[in-house]
Amino acid sequence: MPREEKNITANKKAFHEYFVEERFEAGIELTGTEVKSLRENGASLRETFALIRGGQAYLHGLHIAPYSHGNRSNVETDRQRRLLLHKKEIRYLFGALKEKGWALIPLRMYFNTENMVKVELGLARGKKLYDKRATIAERDANRNMERELRTRNRGE
Repeated sequence: MPREEKNITANKKAFHEYFVEERFEAGIELTGTEVKSLRENGASLRETFALIRGGQAYLHGLHIAPYSHGNRSNVETDRQRRLLLHKKEIRYLFGALKEKGWALIPLRMYFNTENMVKVELGLARGKKLYDKRATIAERDANRNMERELRTRNRGE
């Protein structure tokens, strides 16, 4: 029986703050106690971003709580972690990030079907305040429409 992907954490504010244009899947370089801590759901993607320096991609601001049974083998909780991407992908992202307004943000973190920790990255543009208001208004309109349809269908 094949395994399913298991979500560890998601960046819920990412779609509110950014227009996500492209998505990439990346591995992440972790220690053993960090993986065990992730199995206990001890991670947060808030205020996390990715940078490319020296031909390598790094994730900054990822908080992984210390493993409850890891004594001195626990590492710093907010250290930068290397992302594992193909060289072509890194070059492509480096060129895209040179342009003004683009950011590389993690959207979610999960265990894939082979039980490897993966990070879904989004190449995104920041939203302006009026874009955020338009998104909220559109969501409210859709919610009201769904509510009306449900009440109309109940009445028949």
